[in-house]
Amino acid sequence: MTGSSDENAASEPADAVLIDVVDERILIITLNRPRVKNAIDSALSEGLAMALQTLDDRDDLRVGVLTGAGDTFCAGMDLKAFARFGKPRGIRTLLREGTKKPLVAAVEGVALGGGLELALLADLVVAASDAKLGLPEARVGLFPSGGALQRLQGILPRTVIAELVFTGERMTAGQAHTLGLVSRLTEPGDVLKVAIRLAELITRCAPLGVAASKELLRAVPRTSTEDFWRRQGELADAIAQSHDAHEGAKAFAEKRDPVWRNR
Repeated sequence: MTGSSDENAASEPADAVLIDVVDERILIITLNRPRVKNAIDSALSEGLAMALQTLDDRDDLRVGVLTGAGDTFCAGMDLKAFARFGKPRGIRTLLREGTKKPLVAAVEGVALGGGLELALLADLVVAASDAKLGLPEARVGLFPSGGALQRLQGILPRTVIAELVFTGERMTAGQAHTLGLVSRLTEPGDVLKVAIRLAELITRCAPLGVAASKELLRAVPRTSTEDFWRRQGELADAIAQSHDAHEGAKAFAEKRDPVWRNR
């Protein structure tokens, strides 16, 4: 989880990560250390953890969009801060747990090392056509330890992962899109707009159905087939009896928008 840094001063969590609510249901989370390409220090790690907790805790919020200030998403771990203070606090738990609600990453510039691992927390990744993604940890004596080696297994071929990790070379956003790592490719400068549009589409769907789908998608890599089908049955039975399901059927029959689109 590594990148570069030209700044030694410690930042504060409230300054290192900004939050803003748009459309009353979408939380924009901005990594805010643009002078060091949003490199991860303890303040950014702690601020991001608080922002993601806000997303999950607030009933009015339905989806998050993770972006970076300036012209880049995140260059990885702040190596100067690492040399002085060690690994950022709380980053491993953050990278392991992720969010219960849907998260969209909006990638401009680079997503390297820990920056790519932050993007992999998201369910959808939107990237500018000139963006670069990579895992260069081995070049500075480390290795990807924030979950990328697990999460990428379900997305990229093993040989592609090995090349990224063993050589530290960067992948273009176009290559990442072709391989399925990036869900939407945009013109430079349009990433956040497209990510918000995707978030808006998510808010038009039933909250319970989206939540159940995310739970099952997250469970696949670590769940047996038998356990997956058991949990899927439990969720399907519960949701079939929910207000969302009955409202969706009524709205379809009456040719109107279901109420969750307006709440």
